[in-house]
Amino acid sequence: MVSKNIFEKFDKEFDIQGLKEDLKNVGAAEGQFKEVPFGVYEVKIEKMELVESKTGKPMLTCWMRILNGEHQNSMLFMNQVLSTAYGIHTANEFLRSLDSGIEVEFESFSQYNDLILDIHEAIDGNLEYAVE
Repeated sequence: MVSKNIFEKFDKEFDIQGLKEDLKNVGAAEGQFKEVPFGVYEVKIEKMELVESKTGKPMLTCWMRILNGEHQNSMLFMNQVLSTAYGIHTANEFLRSLDSGIEVEFESFSQYNDLILDIHEAIDGNLEYAVE
């Protein structure tokens, strides 16, 4: 049996009121965006940066806008948490796939942040991608 104390810990750790407010809006937001089905889409990258995830871990986030077809102007999102070697490896592979001409290596989070910004600057307005 799980101790009640563990749940009290969560009550103190998380913003319960904020979660309750967010929960009210979850159902209302479902109708705002059409879900983009699986497929191949031509996209441009609008935003790419290192951010802090909701759980407080470093995360690469990338926002891609679909350029044509039925889902033109819809957004696709890629998020990769960078708290494990595998997560960083996956992010490195993604960044390399962008063909920016910039060497992708992880040295530190400060350096990686600068790298991500440099890659975004290099590709912004210059390259488009086919994303599956």
